[in-house]
Amino acid sequence: MSLFERFLTLWVFLCIVAGIALGHLVPGVFQAIGAAEVAKVNLPVAVLIWLMIVPMLVKIDFASLGQVAKHWRGIGVTLFVNWAVKPFSMALLGWLFIGHLFRDWLPAEQIDSYIAGLIILAAAPCTAMVFVWSNLTKGEPVFTLSQVALNDAIMIVAFAPIVAFLLGLSAISVPWDTLALSVGLYIVVPVIVAQGLRRALLARGGLERFLTRVQPLSLLSLLATLVLLFGFQGEQILAQPLVIGLLAVPILIQVYFNAGLAYALNRLAGEAHCVAGPSALIGASNFFELAVAAAISLFGFQSGAALATVVGVLIEVPVMLTVVALVNRSKGWYEGRHG
Repeated sequence: MSLFERFLTLWVFLCIVAGIALGHLVPGVFQAIGAAEVAKVNLPVAVLIWLMIVPMLVKIDFASLGQVAKHWRGIGVTLFVNWAVKPFSMALLGWLFIGHLFRDWLPAEQIDSYIAGLIILAAAPCTAMVFVWSNLTKGEPVFTLSQVALNDAIMIVAFAPIVAFLLGLSAISVPWDTLALSVGLYIVVPVIVAQGLRRALLARGGLERFLTRVQPLSLLSLLATLVLLFGFQGEQILAQPLVIGLLAVPILIQVYFNAGLAYALNRLAGEAHCVAGPSALIGASNFFELAVAAAISLFGFQSGAALATVVGVLIEVPVMLTVVALVNRSKGWYEGRHG
């Protein structure tokens, strides 16, 4: 992990401060950016999201899908946690904490939107940072690559129906046309573009050099998006700074619950620790770039949904590093050693 990535939480915090300050100093600029929309898609944000997502998708080799049978138990556990547990457990946690336990401390008009943001966040399994987490746990690289490729392929067809289903259960109106446009714009088209770019770079032997050069641009685009989001969210956050802490609670519970579940199920299934580690991390982390883009498209810059997905970005690195530490320190227990 680069120095820049290691301190991502610090940069996110500084972007929060910068966004709120700029939102107060130059509100007209943010209003003009927010108005730059075509078919409910904000063009400046769309460009930034593409700069985030495409470099990450270039790393994915979909040819690795042919190797999924090699670690079928770990693949099965991760798919179960990612698609049958995580979105539904987050919907339950959002309903419990945001809809009931914390309701009196949150803006009443944003309750449903906060829950929607949490659901969107949980419905998108992580794509890029998983490679960092897997490396830190000495994870099996073939498993990690094939699992991420498989998740991306499933996300193309499953993300929209799962989000729509869970938002429907929460009685939140779902603009299907906007959701379908988000999937096409932020999943399908970037996957096609990224794989075409990957093939061209591999043919010329320039893939690694390209990834090294664009990785900082990808993170800078994420931070620029956060400045925009908090420029619009500033008034709400200053009025109720407790909101970020309250939204973090269900996200934290979800991360540790799903990581622990995947880790334990892999142990029961007899998978090696080098597979169980990345399986737990893939099961716990989120594709927050996609979540942020989808929340903005569906509910707008100033929505509680957009803010909820940004809280996921804020806590991603420190929380996942604690999961990495737990996985590494428990290797003896996992492999049946004592003492």
